Amino acid sequence: MQFNETDLSGELLEAVEKMGFSEMTEIQEKSIPPLLEGRDVIGKSNTGTGKTAAFSLPIIEKITEDSRRYVNALILCPTRELAMQACEEICKFSKFKKCVKPVAVYGGASMDRQIYALKNGANIVIGTPGRVLDHLRRRTLKLNNLSTIVLDEADEMLNMGFREDIEAVLAEAPEERQTVLFSATMPPAILQITKQYQTDPVMVKIESASKTVDLIDQFYVSVPMGRKTDALHLLLTDKKPQSTMIFCNTKKMVDELTETLINRGFPAIGLHGDMKQSQRTQVMNSVKSGRNTILIATDVAARGIDVKGIDMVFNYDLPQDHEYYIHRIGRTGRAGKCGTAYSIVSGRKQELELRDISRYTKADIKEVAVPTSSVIKENAIASMKESILESCNSPVSEEARKLAESLVETGISAEDLLSAILSKQVADTIKTLPLFDVPRPITRKNGKRQESRNTVRVHINVGRKERMAPNFILGALVDATGLSGSEFGKIDIYDKFTTVEVPKEEADFILDAMQQEKINGHKVSVKIHEERGGKSESFRSGGRDRYDRRSGSKPYSGGRGHDKSRRQSDFNRKRRKG
Repeated sequence: MQFNETDLSGELLEAVEKMGFSEMTEIQEKSIPPLLEGRDVIGKSNTGTGKTAAFSLPIIEKITEDSRRYVNALILCPTRELAMQACEEICKFSKFKKCVKPVAVYGGASMDRQIYALKNGANIVIGTPGRVLDHLRRRTLKLNNLSTIVLDEADEMLNMGFREDIEAVLAEAPEERQTVLFSATMPPAILQITKQYQTDPVMVKIESASKTVDLIDQFYVSVPMGRKTDALHLLLTDKKPQSTMIFCNTKKMVDELTETLINRGFPAIGLHGDMKQSQRTQVMNSVKSGRNTILIATDVAARGIDVKGIDMVFNYDLPQDHEYYIHRIGRTGRAGKCGTAYSIVSGRKQELELRDISRYTKADIKEVAVPTSSVIKENAIASMKESILESCNSPVSEEARKLAESLVETGISAEDLLSAILSKQVADTIKTLPLFDVPRPITRKNGKRQESRNTVRVHINVGRKERMAPNFILGALVDATGLSGSEFGKIDIYDKFTTVEVPKEEADFILDAMQQEKINGHKVSVKIHEERGGKSESFRSGGRDRYDRRSGSKPYSGGRGHDKSRRQSDFNRKRRKG
């Protein structure tokens, strides 16, 4: 449905057209008509589906010259960024309707400036619950003539603990009002609010989980523990996204990852809830201006912020809620545009979590290999070659042609001349490329990992005295490395230590992944098993319990000492019977 097919006024239609919109999104098409009629509405829709326009256009439409002197509408948002963004959008939609005056109020900003703005004709107020309630208590915000109240991202406001503040604000609003609620999810707490504070609401439900992900290419890489940052480095270098969002689950991780990427030369900047408002504004301005092309954020900090042109999203940490996965990757598939999302996982547990997300979103999340430094180098040189060939089709200056002719006259071959000219350019191209790799190549054949023919044994400093069992050892190795259990070979458990056969090409990364790990409550150290004097030190350590992963056999007794004690036991048993 087109915007010009609605009952919106000419001023609003002109503003919408200036913003480049002609066709309504599904949430707009289903919400705007009942909102214009004054009905209460419940809208279930994800971030990025155009719901700000869905509720703000009817609000703007209803403001007239007679009602311009008091607050007509109040919009509650979970975060300062979302309140600022909604206010900016309303300003654009009301560009040709001069009687509309929106004002944003939120914590961390000057109270005096907000009071001044409220006293000078604000008729649409957008704010966070805490600051709105503060203004109500100061009597600097009055809702006597309020006609519409909107709860935007209602589920997130409840998650952030704003329920009491929301109910206090609703108690201050007139009973005869239009109550609008938008939420990505509909938990029981939301349904309780709608039942208590809305009258015969129209339910507008947009099942956009699959639609949100349909336009987004989704991939994941599986890497050893402790190598996520290196994998991210390689992916960013190889893919070269113009604008990127990276999601972490904690504020601490945002700070640490931001510092690491900056030290590695990436234009990264972090955003989380502990920042002051001035810092958050500075971060968003830096991203919008293009000074920083990589924004690292937590889910709460990123909720509602609008950054145009995100072409790639990375899940450095998997989200703790499946709905958040949709919100995250939806950053790169907005307004019908395609995008790309990568998730970086370590260990079997995270791979299973990602599998659950894939089922929930009904999306195909494909595993890909982390690009190696050699591949990145080849791609960089190939790109340089393509650029040079394109330049050959462009006109050259007379000075350049004369210089070329004079160089050829020196008798140096054209190949040597070109090599000398390109030498510095090639050096400059590859000098910033990573010098490390994150091995664990995908060597799948018929859906299964191929076994390595070259193996080494690793030494783990716990054994029978610590009551070790093969399942304890194997479980710890699989969880720490993310490798399949079938990739490990024989497990020999001795009195004081254990040895495990592992693929030779994975040995270094298994050692890295097992640092600081515990097995059955015991902190362990892991190293390459040493052979002494042509024989393994194992033979000087008494009996052993052996378990062969590849043959699938159960543990069995081995070693002369153990056999001797068993024969002695059998002899004593027979003698007692005699």
